[in-house]
Amino acid sequence: MPILNWIGKEAVVNHDKEVPFKLLKKVKSASEGEHSQNLIIHGDNLEALKALMPYYCGKIKCVYIDVPYNTGNEDWVYNDKVNSPKIKKWLGKVVGTESEDLCRHDKWLCMMYPRLKLLKELMSEDGVIFVSISEVELFNLKSILDEIFEPNNFMGLITIKSTPGGRQSTKNFALMGDYMLVYGKSEKSEILGIALSEKQKQQYDKEDEQGKYLIGRLRQHGVAEKREDVPSLYFPIFFNEKTGKVSTIKKEGYNVEVLPILPSGGDGRWIWSKPKIEKDKDFILIKKVKRNGGYIWDAFFKKYLNNDMKSNVPNFWDENEFRTEVGTKELKEYFNGEKVFAYPKPIYVIKRVIECSTNPSDIILDSFAGSGTTGHAVLDLNKEDGGSRKFILIEMEDSVAKDITSERIKRVIKKQSYKDGFEFCELDKPLFNEEGQIEAECTFEQLATYIYFTETQTNLEKKKVQNNFIGEFNEIEYYLLFKEKGKNILNKSFLNKIKSSKQKKIIYADKCLIDEKTLNRYNIQFKQIPYEVKVY
Repeated sequence: MPILNWIGKEAVVNHDKEVPFKLLKKVKSASEGEHSQNLIIHGDNLEALKALMPYYCGKIKCVYIDVPYNTGNEDWVYNDKVNSPKIKKWLGKVVGTESEDLCRHDKWLCMMYPRLKLLKELMSEDGVIFVSISEVELFNLKSILDEIFEPNNFMGLITIKSTPGGRQSTKNFALMGDYMLVYGKSEKSEILGIALSEKQKQQYDKEDEQGKYLIGRLRQHGVAEKREDVPSLYFPIFFNEKTGKVSTIKKEGYNVEVLPILPSGGDGRWIWSKPKIEKDKDFILIKKVKRNGGYIWDAFFKKYLNNDMKSNVPNFWDENEFRTEVGTKELKEYFNGEKVFAYPKPIYVIKRVIECSTNPSDIILDSFAGSGTTGHAVLDLNKEDGGSRKFILIEMEDSVAKDITSERIKRVIKKQSYKDGFEFCELDKPLFNEEGQIEAECTFEQLATYIYFTETQTNLEKKKVQNNFIGEFNEIEYYLLFKEKGKNILNKSFLNKIKSSKQKKIIYADKCLIDEKTLNRYNIQFKQIPYEVKVY
């Protein structure tokens, strides 16, 4: 496989391993609701992705990112983060003085590579990633995605007609759209399809006692339609004219032999195998059709309409709802008609991405959150189908994270009366270093924060911490014994310090000297304090 090289690659190819594991610190005043497992994180998305690793590695079903297009437009800082002070500082630190000589494409590749590596680690084995991009970095992006995800996990390229009038390019082309590259984490990844459109439903124009249906031809037509293309799918179907029944085995009464004959007169092939025909033979229709001035027998099948039916996802999205102006209008609706963000993605784009790649209880991650469309889309879909999807949004820019990303989600929740909320987090001090070892100066509060989030996927509220009691979630109480590493003992004397409730209690310590019978009586589960995390 060809490998793309650029100035600075050697410095960033394994840089994700060098990033320490920071804690997430909840900002209650910027959050919405209680105990929500939705997250909006403000901070460098490289550090934020690494911070998520101990909790979410292998759990994210869908990643959607609208990455910087790197157009060279210096006035639009958000779209060209490679030129922002934060990224310049990061490049100088990681790449060194060599970064001063990088062209903008080198900078962009240096910025994207380690972030894509961490995104892959966070994805579940059947996870799917969608990356929005323009023609400027499309081929560079395809090259590094091939390298990180492997070419055989490339699932497709989607073209979105986002600007029907066209945006002018320097080459006299009217650029009418953007692209999305789609990759799976492994061979287990799949595109689940999308709900049928009203136009597709109208094709089911016949009806019987089983419901509405359409009639499809059982003979393959078009690509690979000849007998020699798939020899095993050329065989006779036997038809009983009196009963209307069919069989793949010739028997008494089944006197009509039906073969897949091409319009040109040559041998074709069926689309169903013999076992499939035997299984679904009640749905097969045999009738005479006109062919070359005469009539021959041909086979068809009934396909019934049902509510769970999906259609394949097209690789060209040209509906009006995908236009950039729609995204702008949607966002203005929540900001009193003011244009607060340039080129926000329409909700319909992200809803289709989520619909075709997730189940109703999956987690969706957007590490270039921008105006927060992904979070908005998750909330809307959950209301529509009763799902319990969760979103994680990461936004680097100070002026965007609180004032646009989280503010939009707050206003959406209020206007639509959504029950779910979100926790707004900042990146705190590292708890584990790049080797995965706990920092020597780790405090009780830091460790409690890590443990509570690991257990609940919600953030610790410091005001509710009482001595060793660190919080309660879903009728489970959590405790931590920690003063000095290796010397925290759970013994019978500690039982006087826990709440006298019948709720389950999870207690973290280094050792447990209480017998199993007593633990069960007090409904206690002992867990050892984690002094290291897996290195990713």
